[in-house]
Amino acid sequence: MRAVFHYAVLVNALAVVVGASVGITIRRGLKDEYRRVLFTSIALVTLGIGIKMALKTEEFLIVLASLVLGSIVGEVTNIEERLGKLANFVEKSEGKTDFVRGFVTSSLLFLVGPMTILGSISIGTTGNAELILIKSLMDGLSSIVIASVYGYGVMMSAAMVYIVQGLLVSFAKTLEFLSTPHYLNDFTGLGGLMIMAIGIRMLEIKEIKVGNMLPALIIVVILDWLKLTST
Repeated sequence: MRAVFHYAVLVNALAVVVGASVGITIRRGLKDEYRRVLFTSIALVTLGIGIKMALKTEEFLIVLASLVLGSIVGEVTNIEERLGKLANFVEKSEGKTDFVRGFVTSSLLFLVGPMTILGSISIGTTGNAELILIKSLMDGLSSIVIASVYGYGVMMSAAMVYIVQGLLVSFAKTLEFLSTPHYLNDFTGLGGLMIMAIGIRMLEIKEIKVGNMLPALIIVVILDWLKLTST
């Protein structure tokens, strides 16, 4: 098992902190109309990325079942509300403040996707950090724009990036099977739908509780495994 404290995992977290710091600085002198333009742009790009990922789905019925079952589990356990309360605790606030929205939105955006899984597994099995370093650049740029709207909550998401990716690196040998097309395609497709939901929420089209969909990422792996073992 490789150490959680791999330099690339730390670089990714620091990229978010640096990007968020730049975004917060910009926010102070940015007019509301320009901030809205920036945010709409990143929301549209997020939506586009989600669509591209969703099209990689191999078994739409499995992805649909995973999304439904995962969302039910998430609703029952109130995952997104718990994430929000964690941010409220740090901020010493109540309700859906900009800090909470920034933390939840950026945490989901930076962690739901194939680069997180593939990059972490690659580090843990071969030591190759290229994917996570590329992801670090992307996350850093995204955090600039998101923090220019939501502020300090985006910076807090760096802790989530560090913890989650660090754990994935540590258990990479066990999770290596996820990098095979049988599992990766549906996982990517499901992640794409969740990223689309993030984009829709950022555009204020509909308030979708994307955090409550997180259990679907585990369920889709289980259903794909059941399909593989039954054939």
